[in-house]
Amino acid sequence: MLQKRRKKIEEPLGWAKTVGLTAPTMLRGTERLSAQFTMTMANCNLARLTKLLAT
Repeated sequence: MLQKRRKKIEEPLGWAKTVGLTAPTMLRGTERLSAQFTMTMANCNLARLTKLLAT
């Protein structure tokens, strides 16, 4: 049960670090960083949505 929950959390965060370029951020301040993180997670959801609609 814990492994399933962990996978749901870790996969999008890993995607954000590698594909979404969240790890090497140059932004300063919580507002800007929060906005970048929100946009990155929205992109992650869009990428997941294309896979879900294809099946």
